[in-house]
Amino acid sequence: MAMILVVDDDETILVSVAELLELEGFSVSTASNGLEALDRTREQQPALVLLDMRMPVLDGWAYARALSEQGLPRPKIVIMTAAHDARRWADEIGADAYVPKPFEADQLIAAVTEIVGSPT
Repeated sequence: MAMILVVDDDETILVSVAELLELEGFSVSTASNGLEALDRTREQQPALVLLDMRMPVLDGWAYARALSEQGLPRPKIVIMTAAHDARRWADEIGADAYVPKPFEADQLIAAVTEIVGSPT
């Protein structure tokens, strides 16, 4: 089963997205910033990272750059952001898709299953 890493500094979003994906049957891990996300990526090699862009410690841009610099296998990336220029940000880091915040549960599940398939 594909593992999904959820990265967001907003605890409410982090927990609700992780719980939603787990209820759908996905294997989920979480990180509250890009530095933690790098550690999880190294340890767990997620198939998909749901990535907030604006975070303390290490933001989404720095996370994506560090993947390349450290030679880590690059997972698929879907950015989650409230920014009006979400598409441009996704393009800047080579993300596979983006989901604008606030999003509906169905939007998020559709984006995830489009990239990694259903959990079963």
